[in-house]
Amino acid sequence: MTYPTTIDENAPVVADHTLRIAAPLERVWRLHTDIGCWPDWQHAISEARLDSPVAPGATFHWETAGLSIDSTVYAVDAPHRILWGGPAHGITGVHEWTFTEDGDDVVVRTRESWAGAPVEADRDGLAAALDDSLTTWLAALKKTAEG
Repeated sequence: MTYPTTIDENAPVVADHTLRIAAPLERVWRLHTDIGCWPDWQHAISEARLDSPVAPGATFHWETAGLSIDSTVYAVDAPHRILWGGPAHGITGVHEWTFTEDGDDVVVRTRESWAGAPVEADRDGLAAALDDSLTTWLAALKKTAEG
């Protein structure tokens, strides 16, 4: 199977956010890729489960905002990059996270693309929802990693 190698830059909705976290790279990476523990520090996620190691082809199940989502890991370059995505409720999402050491800190960048009929029908509303989701996720990652 061929997986995407990056987000869809031409999708109707693309979000891009960066945040500096004052914590070691290994801690930030471990928090972010321990998918089963997401609900412990991300209150918007009510359930998350990965039944295999984080590797290309692994599928994980998670629930957020009342939506049940199955995502596939497309690429992993531990501890620097992970790319996942898949279809959910008519939206095809591709989500990339990168982790770059900068002194004692980690610069975390998240980029996500959404395409599909629901996005075409409410581009502005879904762009705002995605932006809010990603900034909330980054803030929770920062708080947990630095705490």
